[in-house]
Amino acid sequence: MLSAMSGSATGAEGGLRPVVVARGLDLPVQVTAPRGEPTRLYVVEQPGTIRVIEGGKVRRGLFLDVRARVVAGGEQGLLGLAFDPKYGTNRFIYVNYTDTNGDTRVVRYRTDGRRALPGSARLLLRVDQPYSNHNGGGLAFGPDGFLYVGLGDGGSGGDPENRAQSMASLLGKMLRLDVRRPGSAPEIVALGLRNPWRYSFDRLTGDLYIGDVGQGDVEEIDFTPRGSPGLENYGWDVYEGSASFEDKPPGPGRLVFPVFEYRHDQGCSVTGGIVYRGKARPAQRGLYTFGDYCSGTVWTLRVVDGKARDVRREAFTIPSLTSFGEDAAGELYATSHTGTVFRLS
Repeated sequence: MLSAMSGSATGAEGGLRPVVVARGLDLPVQVTAPRGEPTRLYVVEQPGTIRVIEGGKVRRGLFLDVRARVVAGGEQGLLGLAFDPKYGTNRFIYVNYTDTNGDTRVVRYRTDGRRALPGSARLLLRVDQPYSNHNGGGLAFGPDGFLYVGLGDGGSGGDPENRAQSMASLLGKMLRLDVRRPGSAPEIVALGLRNPWRYSFDRLTGDLYIGDVGQGDVEEIDFTPRGSPGLENYGWDVYEGSASFEDKPPGPGRLVFPVFEYRHDQGCSVTGGIVYRGKARPAQRGLYTFGDYCSGTVWTLRVVDGKARDVRREAFTIPSLTSFGEDAAGELYATSHTGTVFRLS
């Protein structure tokens, strides 16, 4: 049963505190909202649906239903949603899902303000996926107005076909799409990703933060400032985090090592997060919040001059932590695969 309520999860004294916003959702993997809708949250459910929380209640009916077009389970499904920067006037949304063949599709829909219009679907990007894992799945608009699509290395283990370091493949890359020109080719802006599970742009500075899931030992947070001079190479599969993984030269681009990493005694699958820019907690503005799916651990840190500072392990956990998100005002939320959406207050 879907429900919306107030109450705390595994609690903490001081720092952040998770407060339940809704329960009973179907494998939520993202929560987000357009800037112009202060009373709504949109929750992406992995099996292929999007629901709306409005005024603190889960709205009846679905905002989007693509279950017939999606293969879901494991790391596949409906994985990402982004609102067009001009959503208030053009009503465009963008979704990222694995289709019934297991391949990645990025599709644009138009909405009527309450639900997506099925007949408006337009395919913007299709990428073959050789395996069922490491699909990435996120979508985020950058400060340049382009849509960024993070793709994993294609799956299996150890990047067996060496796609992440090859510019001949779109897998293991951060791509940039010009949605103002549908049909234009994607541009590779970064390589060397294993499975970017949640990335975001700081809404104030435009800096990019990526949570990249590790192989067997190291989870990492990558950071790229808005003023980056060009192609970034995050290292996989020459490196796992900052540790050597495979003895070979890296591909092109400026080699970038993580600003933060942790080993598998603290978790096993990083969930990238959000830089807080809301108004409810002034002392925490500029802190990046992220966590781990397996352990439920939540951390905060601040990036200063390209280095992680003030790293803090929060005194609560969120089981099966799948994502962090922002509402229209920049307040922070999190989703759990258990079916719960939290506000981090």
